[in-house]
Amino acid sequence: MMSNVPQFIDIEDKIVGPLTAKQLGWLALGGVILLVLWALLALPAFIFAAVFVAILFGGLAFYRPYNQPLLSFIMSSVGFMFKPKMYIWKRLPEKELAKKAKQKEAPVIIQRKALNEGKLEEISKLLDTK
Repeated sequence: MMSNVPQFIDIEDKIVGPLTAKQLGWLALGGVILLVLWALLALPAFIFAAVFVAILFGGLAFYRPYNQPLLSFIMSSVGFMFKPKMYIWKRLPEKELAKKAKQKEAPVIIQRKALNEGKLEEISKLLDTK
């Protein structure tokens, strides 16, 4: 039985023309914000705010630095800014230390079995008969 295997599973589906659902959502959200700003602000203030909002939401919709969405890139950058840059050793909890100590205390000792000539002859007879 033959079946088709999808080839491009990491590419998002196009919803409207060349736009994906995420791009369309970002642009729609930017449009809603511009509509609210149009109702609240005077014309010169609206133009200034509209340029800022259009650049912000256009970047969120279309710009992909290092092949990841701009929002993920910004969140990673903010996380990098606030996380410590040096790794600090953290002691294990007492329970885990006790477990590791028990594992080290009981080493496994493997003893070799003694093999005499009588046992060796038995094994060779078994091998020859089968």
